Amino acid sequence: MILIITVLFSLFYLYQINRMTYALCESREIPDEKQPKIYSTVNILVTILILSFFLEVLLAT
Repeated sequence: MILIITVLFSLFYLYQINRMTYALCESREIPDEKQPKIYSTVNILVTILILSFFLEVLLAT
């Protein structure tokens, strides 16, 4: 059950972070050539954060 909740939370969280990244790129007028690198970096860092959260919850129970 906790796995399903974590996956749903993770998908929602990644979606929101990508929306905020898009807004940042638009407001700062970041060139289109640099945007994929920014998205990749943000998504990798958020994925690491989500995995560490999941491991902490998994090991705590």
